[in-house]
Amino acid sequence: MTNQDLRLSVGASPGQRTMAVLFGVFIAAVGAAFVVLPLIAAGLLDRLTGPGDPFASYEEARDLPPGMLPPALQDSGGGGGESGPGAFIGLCGLPFVVLGIYLVLRVLRTAAWLDGSRARVRGALRTRSVDLATARIDAGAVSYRDAGDDYPAAGQRVPTIIATDQENGRRVTIPLRGMGLGSLPPSELRALADAITTGRPVGGRDGDAHAVANQLRRLAEQPR
Repeated sequence: MTNQDLRLSVGASPGQRTMAVLFGVFIAAVGAAFVVLPLIAAGLLDRLTGPGDPFASYEEARDLPPGMLPPALQDSGGGGGESGPGAFIGLCGLPFVVLGIYLVLRVLRTAAWLDGSRARVRGALRTRSVDLATARIDAGAVSYRDAGDDYPAAGQRVPTIIATDQENGRRVTIPLRGMGLGSLPPSELRALADAITTGRPVGGRDGDAHAVANQLRRLAEQPR
């Protein structure tokens, strides 16, 4: 097993990244418009339907008695007006802004590295690291749908490795699918298998980890 830092071929292909980024930016833009437009519309309505107050602010009318101030300035208490309902309606667009930004970060930042027996997996917001040689290793699968699929049923189940640190419970998931490929390259599959079995006892509670490593080696010999 090499100690060189090896970047695994996980994540989306360039075309999928482009489509995901455009989709995320679109969602964020729609959410931002939903936040801003009610505020703009409320301001326009105030100008069109307001009482025509000649004073722009309380500073221009500070010499007048309070009873002679326009209603808008009386309610504002000198410039601290209450927010209209449009401001609260616009808050409904914030989740879409957050979702769009998250999608962009996820597709651009997702990556995984193998440094000796330690795997580092970077997600949208954080990076987790687990030593594969001592972690509990399980085989799993995640749902994956190509950009060209018209129906959810056309998606695939992509096999994964789930490594859980037995001391602190930290978990990383490594998909066994490359960028635009059917699976990770054979060299990366063998590197993962070697990292899992390095210094690990045979049998007992470590039998499942060796079984997963053997599956990785078989997949490397007969990649799909």
